[in-house]
Amino acid sequence: MTNTQEEKNVKDIRNSAIKEKGAEYFFLLCSLMSVGAVLLICFFIFRGAWPTIKTEGLWHFLTFDKWKPTDVPPLFGIFNMIAGSVYVTLGACVIGVPVGIFSAVYMAKYCPRKIYAVMTQFVSLLAGIPSIIYGFFGMMLIVPFIAEHMSGNGNSVLAASIVLGIMILPTVIKVSEVSIRAVPRSYFEGALALGATKEQAIFFVGIPAAKSGILAGIILGIGRAIGETMAVVMVAGNSNILPKSIFKSVRTLTANIVLEMGYASDSHYDAIVATGAVLFLFILLLNMVLNVINKNANASGGLS
Repeated sequence: MTNTQEEKNVKDIRNSAIKEKGAEYFFLLCSLMSVGAVLLICFFIFRGAWPTIKTEGLWHFLTFDKWKPTDVPPLFGIFNMIAGSVYVTLGACVIGVPVGIFSAVYMAKYCPRKIYAVMTQFVSLLAGIPSIIYGFFGMMLIVPFIAEHMSGNGNSVLAASIVLGIMILPTVIKVSEVSIRAVPRSYFEGALALGATKEQAIFFVGIPAAKSGILAGIILGIGRAIGETMAVVMVAGNSNILPKSIFKSVRTLTANIVLEMGYASDSHYDAIVATGAVLFLFILLLNMVLNVINKNANASGGLS
């Protein structure tokens, strides 16, 4: 090998190392931008929430049930809105989670290939529909149906729960299906060899083995339900009361923010930002729960 060829090889190696280092720094920069965005959001939210927390007190702000920004002095308490968010989220889970899991079981274990291709497209379409379209659907169909055949004027916890239950379906279905498919086929074959039916093998072997992934899908669905705004605003009625029936109107944390942010100022504006901070903490808590579930699954040799 000539000196010229050796110098060329050394140069190529050096250029390759420079490119790899450049790519490493670029990826690091992208990662830091993501972390920086989260930290910036946290700083903005909690700095804006601090005046209200300092004035009202965190416990009072969370547990007081009066929200009257026009009073003198103004009253700020979000207990009813926290309860409203919890009610509609639990209602969405009651409606959406069983349907989502059973749909995932069908798609993973029963669905013919031709039908599966169609169902996959519909589930993806369901995930891509804008939330305001869900709100129109609820306002034009679900709310009048409840008003005519059940109780109240239709704008209620039940209407919001049904709409949110439909909205979380794609998340629950997709994550649950992937988790069920990840269970080794030998698990099912072993259960069948021991005399179990196909249904018993799925529900007593497959689903327990995929439980961590299914729970992750449920928690992600809950996160979407808690954070949903426009669809809930259009069907929930938005009355700041503690509902004593699923047919009563309700206001959620997100609805309170979007309804009053446009004209809020001074202490009212700070209270709105504090409401957003509480919502942010709810989502953060859900993410922490999801991480714990994943760690426990990995520690116990979970498959999902």
